Amino acid sequence: MIPKKNKIKRILVIKLQHHGDMLLITPVISSLTYHYPDAKIDVLLYQETSPMLENSAEISRIFSIDRMWKQLGTRKKLLYEWILLKTLRQQHYDLVINLADQWRSAFIARFTGAPIRLALNFPKRQNWKWRFCHTEIIPTDDHDSLHTVEQNLSILKPLQLNSIITKVTMSYSEDDLKWIMQTLSNYRFSERYVVVQPTSRWFFKCWDEKKMAQVITALQKDGHSIIITSGPDQKELEMVTTILSHCPDDKKNILSLAGKLTLPKLAALIDHAKLFIGVDSVPMHMAAALKTPCVALFGPSKLTFWKPWQSVGEVIWAGNYGNIPHPDDIRTCTNKRYLDLIPTDAVISAARKYIS
Repeated sequence: MIPKKNKIKRILVIKLQHHGDMLLITPVISSLTYHYPDAKIDVLLYQETSPMLENSAEISRIFSIDRMWKQLGTRKKLLYEWILLKTLRQQHYDLVINLADQWRSAFIARFTGAPIRLALNFPKRQNWKWRFCHTEIIPTDDHDSLHTVEQNLSILKPLQLNSIITKVTMSYSEDDLKWIMQTLSNYRFSERYVVVQPTSRWFFKCWDEKKMAQVITALQKDGHSIIITSGPDQKELEMVTTILSHCPDDKKNILSLAGKLTLPKLAALIDHAKLFIGVDSVPMHMAAALKTPCVALFGPSKLTFWKPWQSVGEVIWAGNYGNIPHPDDIRTCTNKRYLDLIPTDAVISAARKYIS
């Protein structure tokens, strides 16, 4: 049954996944905002991923699950879970969009009591229990050929919206931008710059440190200022240190902000860059969303699903330079660097092409 627009006043979108996944649900939120302008849209996510959406003007309220609850003991964990469930039920949602594939999300969708509860027909959830928790299950037969953004948007089919917004949105605050501008001013980085994000929490997605240093050195010699970023994890920081050790001693145009930025601050930094160079990671998706020219280095990831969406720039795939394993065969804990097949010259030439 297609809901009347004036009957949809409260919407809950559920996605319990990683940071990049949260960014790629923003077209769903934007499409709902456009077609139900009077509705309040809430999101349920994992607490650590909230920075991806916390500055969105389209979201009324963010509810979160703290994965640290399980360390507090069974009693406290159940208490927090129960408080969350009651709070969600009290919102009296008219529509729940469950983009997650966990049983937990299905139970929460059912518990809200919303008259319309949509979910995707994930292969591992094709049974009566999944159907029981939702009022309509949307087929996923064509998902193997769709980008993650398109997969997410397919959940809206039962609503028969006459147009879909496909733009991914990464938002940051004015304070985030002021912080970035002040920080760059302190380091006398007043001109536009190139952002290099060489790290990922999965090291099989990373490129050789010496090769990345060669790219940075080439662009520095071209007269460009370079800002290197990374997450706060110790392994990522060590990787940045290694890269810098292979750069020239004269680093007057090279600045490391590795481990020093929140994700919204990183977004503000990337938004004002003239180029982004990085591996398959959240910042790459942010650069694509912000329309910053992007050179993205990929290895054994599913390009169809995870390539930068509607981006300006170029994807450089290691598979074009040698044999790499199928993504499903990768052990994420491996120390192998499949991207090392990518030659330095390919990245330098792509960077020079897209620097504005």
